[in-house]
Amino acid sequence: MYAIVEINGQQFKAEEGKKLFVNHMKDVEEGKTVEFDKVLLLDKDGAVTVGAPTISGAKVVAEVVKPLVKGDKVIVFKMKRRKGYRKKNGHRAQFTQIEIKTINA
Repeated sequence: MYAIVEINGQQFKAEEGKKLFVNHMKDVEEGKTVEFDKVLLLDKDGAVTVGAPTISGAKVVAEVVKPLVKGDKVIVFKMKRRKGYRKKNGHRAQFTQIEIKTINA
């Protein structure tokens, strides 16, 4: 059984016991449970239910494993040849690690 769920504007495939890195969620603490009710698709042993746009009454319950995880460093380098233009910039994305506990349909 799995579900396609929308979390912070992105879609994820959620299965029970699976750990996901989602965009950083503010005001969550380690060990707390969070519920996501924007379930777009639900698959129960081959029986697929597609929402229009979401499935009413379905929700995904997850537990916060780590509230703040920093991603890998991304280097952004811009250059125009023969013009003396070089710009180096970078960032590290912030994520929240969650573990899917149950999928309620």
